[in-house]
Amino acid sequence: MGRAGRRWKWVAATGLALLAAGAAASPEELREQHAQLREQLRHNPYQRAIHIESAETGDILRGDVYAVLDHPFQSLSGALKEPAEWCAILILPFNTKYCHPIEGAAGAGLMLRIGRKADQPVGDAYRLDFSLQPVAARSDYFESRLLAETGPIGTRDYRIVLAAMPLDANRTFMRLSYSYGSSGMGRMAMQVYLNTTGAQKVGFTVVSHDGNKQPVYVKGMRGVIERNAMRYFLAVDAHLAAMGAPPEQQLDKRLMTWFNSTEQYARQLHEMDRSQYVAMKRSEVARQQTMLQ
Repeated sequence: MGRAGRRWKWVAATGLALLAAGAAASPEELREQHAQLREQLRHNPYQRAIHIESAETGDILRGDVYAVLDHPFQSLSGALKEPAEWCAILILPFNTKYCHPIEGAAGAGLMLRIGRKADQPVGDAYRLDFSLQPVAARSDYFESRLLAETGPIGTRDYRIVLAAMPLDANRTFMRLSYSYGSSGMGRMAMQVYLNTTGAQKVGFTVVSHDGNKQPVYVKGMRGVIERNAMRYFLAVDAHLAAMGAPPEQQLDKRLMTWFNSTEQYARQLHEMDRSQYVAMKRSEVARQQTMLQ
């Protein structure tokens, strides 16, 4: 695999290359989406109320996760307003090596460093700067966006969009969306990855069944998008699940919840064993208490 292919490999695996182009712009639209997906949320292979969609249109890649969370709406809307809370979420997946709140020309944001799945010096990881744009924080609707204009290997227009509404006192309906645009060079490099290291990796959508009636899962870029969409959905869920723990226990609660949740979908999401993951993330979280240049 050449240098471009190796670089694209980390883009494919990070999830930050999969930030959605659009999200529900109002509580009415989100309620309509919930009504349309009611049966998919009730009956699916995920063992919880989740529905995943993905698309590749021209040079835009997109993935969406719709889910019913067993957390009160007030917990979600109160927990996702500040950059530090987003850093606590985004550090959970394997490839995020560093995250720190920053204040830029556009206001509050995040500086991320994204790299290999294994332990890595933060200086060797790629930098992405996101602006944090609060859209709505109403009693019946919440929306927040993370935006980055540029990324590595010709990628651009990164977007993470989270929209949510209350279903009842203890449950929340959420849409987590990802998208980005890529250049011709980026698409060629990604194809190298998909033909080599990523050739056996799959997503979640069942596209057919084999001769033994076993599911055949989507591959290629849609598979990449779906894996990363699930990783970041599970990171939000793990962050909310840890909020009730004592402060000194919240990090370990987030790490264990996220890792255990990903192992429920090991065919798609398994990368390393639990002890390796926890040790790596404890070190990275400690490292991100300092501000890098």
